[in-house]
Amino acid sequence: MSTIDPLSLAGRLADIAASHSLRSFRTGLQVDTKADASPVTMADRAAEAAMRGLLAEAVPAHGILGEEHGRERIDADHLWVLDPIDGTKSFITGSPLWGTLIALVHQGRVELGLIDMPVLGERWIGQPGLGARCNGEAVRTSGCTALAQARVVTTSPDAFAPEEWAAYDALSRACAMRRFGGDCYGYAQLAGGHVDLVAECQLQPYDYMALVGVVEAAGGVITDWKGRPLGIGSNGRVLAAATPALHDEALQRLEGVPEVVA
Repeated sequence: MSTIDPLSLAGRLADIAASHSLRSFRTGLQVDTKADASPVTMADRAAEAAMRGLLAEAVPAHGILGEEHGRERIDADHLWVLDPIDGTKSFITGSPLWGTLIALVHQGRVELGLIDMPVLGERWIGQPGLGARCNGEAVRTSGCTALAQARVVTTSPDAFAPEEWAAYDALSRACAMRRFGGDCYGYAQLAGGHVDLVAECQLQPYDYMALVGVVEAAGGVITDWKGRPLGIGSNGRVLAAATPALHDEALQRLEGVPEVVA
């Protein structure tokens, strides 16, 4: 990476993704269904293809893991993890709360996370040791330390298996406020101190690796539901909190949920 500025490159990736996604937003898009029953549009595919083209030109030895076009050189020391449109259901229903997620992972550790919200005009960036920023302004998680005062969000009840929903429902009802919707934006809200807790299931690495970079740089804690660090092989359950104390209390509420069986 000696001749490439990763932050600049991540910004270029976000810009090129937005150039494809925004021109298709709130238009008569054809929506296809993938093998996992999730929706996809040509905007998703075109945006990721453009991002991959830029990476092939700028850093051809780096690996890529993307939602739409799979894995390349997955064992490379530097791995870019891409989700061109996180929140495709929001995208196709005209909601502005979809984003582009970009992470740079070096030997298993997230070195940079970026959440770009093209419709809102917000770009959230996190780098270890450098903090988190939104449009260049420093951001920090709230100081909330107790569930009773916490504001918790998740994208949709539909993402939970029955035992997961029972645990989330009990956890969230112990909080001061719970809200639904937002996809990746919930984690930006957490980084900015506007919400205090996010818990989700059935996420893939391209859904959460960028979030790790932003949340941790903002002073938050983000793990799986057993408190383990998130990595490419994690089980898809994510718990993010504003403070270690709040994270610990939330983990205690989730500790009885059985492990995910592969």
